Amino acid sequence: MKVPILAACIFCFNLSAISQELSEEEQKLYDLVMEYRAEKSLPEIPFSPSLTIVAQTHVKDLMENNPTSDECNLHSWSSNGNWTSCCYTDDHAEAEKMWSKPSELTSYTGTGYEIASYYWSSNPEIQMTAEQALEQWKNSSGHNAVIINKSIWKNHDWQAIGIGIYGNYAVIWFGDEEDPLN
Repeated sequence: MKVPILAACIFCFNLSAISQELSEEEQKLYDLVMEYRAEKSLPEIPFSPSLTIVAQTHVKDLMENNPTSDECNLHSWSSNGNWTSCCYTDDHAEAEKMWSKPSELTSYTGTGYEIASYYWSSNPEIQMTAEQALEQWKNSSGHNAVIINKSIWKNHDWQAIGIGIYGNYAVIWFGDEEDPLN
Protein backbone atom coordinates (compact mmCIF):
# COMPACT_ATOMS: atom_id res chain seq x y z
CA MET A 1 0.00 0.00 0.00
CA LYS A 2 1.36 3.41 -0.96
CA VAL A 3 0.88 5.81 1.94
CA PRO A 4 -0.55 9.26 1.25
CA ILE A 5 1.48 12.44 1.01
CA LEU A 6 1.83 13.87 4.49
CA ALA A 7 0.47 17.11 5.86
CA ALA A 8 2.65 20.13 6.60
CA CYS A 9 5.13 19.79 9.43
CA ILE A 10 4.90 22.48 12.09
CA PHE A 11 7.98 21.57 14.16
CA CYS A 12 10.33 19.95 11.66
CA PHE A 13 14.01 19.52 12.39
CA ASN A 14 14.91 22.71 10.56
CA LEU A 15 11.95 24.44 12.27
CA SER A 16 10.35 25.50 9.01
CA ALA A 17 7.00 24.43 7.63
CA ILE A 18 7.84 21.88 4.95
CA SER A 19 5.94 19.01 3.43
CA GLN A 20 6.62 15.60 4.97
CA GLU A 21 6.87 12.67 2.60
CA LEU A 22 8.22 9.19 2.97
CA SER A 23 11.49 8.47 1.23
CA GLU A 24 11.67 5.38 -0.94
CA GLU A 25 13.45 3.52 1.88
CA GLU A 26 10.87 4.65 4.48
CA GLN A 27 8.03 3.49 2.20
CA LYS A 28 9.80 0.15 1.82
CA LEU A 29 10.08 -0.19 5.61
CA TYR A 30 6.38 0.57 6.05
CA ASP A 31 5.52 -2.07 3.42
CA LEU A 32 7.88 -4.66 4.96
CA VAL A 33 6.43 -4.15 8.44
CA MET A 34 2.88 -4.53 7.12
CA GLU A 35 3.88 -7.70 5.21
CA TYR A 36 5.50 -9.11 8.37
CA ARG A 37 2.39 -8.34 10.42
CA ALA A 38 0.20 -9.96 7.74
CA GLU A 39 2.35 -13.13 7.99
CA LYS A 40 1.43 -13.16 11.69
CA SER A 41 -2.29 -12.63 10.86
CA LEU A 42 -2.17 -9.13 12.34
CA PRO A 43 -3.99 -6.15 10.86
CA GLU A 44 -2.32 -3.37 8.94
CA ILE A 45 -1.52 -0.30 11.04
CA PRO A 46 -2.83 3.00 9.65
CA PHE A 47 -0.09 5.31 8.45
CA SER A 48 0.35 8.40 10.66
CA PRO A 49 1.58 11.74 9.31
CA SER A 50 2.10 12.96 12.90
CA LEU A 51 4.14 10.00 14.07
CA THR A 52 6.16 10.18 10.86
CA ILE A 53 7.04 13.80 11.66
CA VAL A 54 8.29 12.59 15.05
CA ALA A 55 10.18 9.65 13.52
CA GLN A 56 11.83 11.73 10.80
CA THR A 57 12.74 14.45 13.29
CA HIS A 58 14.26 11.92 15.66
CA VAL A 59 16.44 10.12 13.10
CA LYS A 60 17.81 13.47 11.95
CA ASP A 61 18.57 14.41 15.56
CA LEU A 62 20.28 11.06 16.13
CA MET A 63 22.37 11.36 12.98
CA GLU A 64 23.27 15.03 13.22
CA ASN A 65 23.52 15.56 17.00
CA ASN A 66 24.27 12.06 18.35
CA PRO A 67 22.57 12.37 21.78
CA THR A 68 23.64 8.82 22.67
CA SER A 69 26.41 7.86 25.10
CA ASP A 70 27.31 4.97 27.35
CA GLU A 71 24.27 5.87 29.47
CA CYS A 72 21.91 7.44 26.90
CA ASN A 73 20.49 4.97 24.36
CA LEU A 74 18.88 5.49 20.92
CA HIS A 75 15.64 6.82 22.45
CA SER A 76 17.52 9.91 23.66
CA TRP A 77 16.99 13.39 22.20
CA SER A 78 19.56 16.18 22.03
CA SER A 79 19.09 19.73 23.28
CA ASN A 80 19.61 21.05 19.71
CA GLY A 81 16.00 21.35 18.64
CA ASN A 82 12.54 22.63 19.43
CA TRP A 83 11.84 19.77 21.86
CA THR A 84 12.66 18.70 25.40
CA SER A 85 15.98 16.89 25.52
CA CYS A 86 16.23 13.57 27.30
CA CYS A 87 18.81 10.94 28.13
CA TYR A 88 16.90 7.68 27.84
CA THR A 89 18.55 5.14 30.12
CA ASP A 90 18.06 1.39 30.48
CA ASP A 91 16.08 1.92 33.71
CA HIS A 92 13.46 3.88 31.67
CA ALA A 93 13.66 6.85 34.10
CA GLU A 94 13.07 9.30 31.21
CA ALA A 95 10.41 7.20 29.46
CA GLU A 96 7.67 9.80 29.85
CA LYS A 97 9.78 12.43 28.04
CA MET A 98 10.21 10.07 25.10
CA TRP A 99 6.63 8.82 25.03
CA SER A 100 5.30 12.40 24.98
CA LYS A 101 7.30 13.45 21.90
CA PRO A 102 4.29 13.08 19.55
CA SER A 103 2.20 15.61 21.52
CA GLU A 104 5.24 17.84 22.00
CA LEU A 105 6.00 18.01 18.26
CA THR A 106 2.60 17.51 16.59
CA SER A 107 -1.16 17.57 17.17
CA TYR A 108 -1.11 13.84 18.03
CA THR A 109 -2.33 13.67 21.64
CA GLY A 110 -1.71 9.99 22.33
CA THR A 111 1.36 8.37 23.76
CA GLY A 112 3.97 7.23 21.26
CA TYR A 113 6.20 4.17 21.54
CA GLU A 114 9.44 3.99 19.58
CA ILE A 115 11.72 1.27 18.35
CA ALA A 116 15.11 2.44 17.09
CA SER A 117 17.93 0.88 15.12
CA TYR A 118 21.50 1.86 14.22
CA TYR A 119 23.67 0.46 11.44
CA TRP A 120 27.39 1.09 11.54
CA SER A 121 29.66 0.88 8.52
CA SER A 122 33.20 2.14 8.02
CA ASN A 123 32.05 3.25 4.57
CA PRO A 124 30.02 6.48 5.01
CA GLU A 125 28.19 5.81 1.74
CA ILE A 126 26.60 2.67 3.21
CA GLN A 127 23.53 3.68 5.16
CA MET A 128 20.60 2.04 6.94
CA THR A 129 18.15 0.17 4.74
CA ALA A 130 14.61 -0.93 5.44
CA GLU A 131 15.65 -4.58 5.30
CA GLN A 132 18.51 -4.07 7.79
CA ALA A 133 16.29 -2.24 10.25
CA LEU A 134 13.51 -4.83 10.16
CA GLU A 135 15.99 -7.71 10.50
CA GLN A 136 17.56 -6.08 13.57
CA TRP A 137 14.14 -5.62 15.14
CA LYS A 138 12.95 -9.12 14.29
CA ASN A 139 16.10 -10.51 15.96
CA SER A 140 15.48 -8.51 19.14
CA SER A 141 12.72 -10.03 21.26
CA GLY A 142 11.75 -6.70 22.83
CA HIS A 143 11.56 -4.79 19.54
CA ASN A 144 9.87 -7.66 17.73
CA ALA A 145 7.24 -7.81 20.47
CA VAL A 146 6.25 -4.20 19.76
CA ILE A 147 5.89 -4.85 16.02
CA ILE A 148 3.78 -8.00 16.42
CA ASN A 149 1.92 -7.17 19.64
CA LYS A 150 3.45 -9.81 21.91
CA SER A 151 4.39 -9.80 25.59
CA ILE A 152 3.61 -6.45 27.29
CA TRP A 153 2.37 -5.11 23.92
CA LYS A 154 -0.33 -7.76 23.36
CA ASN A 155 -3.17 -5.48 24.51
CA HIS A 156 -2.13 -2.56 22.33
CA ASP A 157 -4.27 -2.03 19.26
CA TRP A 158 -1.94 0.08 17.12
CA GLN A 159 -3.95 2.79 15.39
CA ALA A 160 -1.00 4.79 14.05
CA ILE A 161 2.54 4.20 12.78
CA GLY A 162 5.27 6.61 11.74
CA ILE A 163 8.52 5.79 9.93
CA GLY A 164 11.89 7.54 9.78
CA ILE A 165 15.18 6.49 8.15
CA TYR A 166 18.12 8.86 7.87
CA GLY A 167 21.81 8.08 7.53
CA ASN A 168 22.61 5.18 9.82
CA TYR A 169 19.38 5.27 11.83
CA ALA A 170 15.83 3.97 11.53
CA VAL A 171 12.95 4.44 13.94
CA ILE A 172 9.31 3.48 14.01
CA TRP A 173 6.75 5.13 16.27
CA PHE A 174 3.58 3.29 17.26
CA GLY A 175 0.44 4.79 18.79
CA ASP A 176 -2.82 3.49 20.26
CA GLU A 177 -4.83 6.48 19.06
CA GLU A 178 -5.80 7.49 15.55
CA ASP A 179 -3.89 10.37 14.02
CA PRO A 180 -5.99 13.58 13.83
CA LEU A 181 -4.22 14.40 10.53
CA ASN A 182 -5.73 11.28 8.84
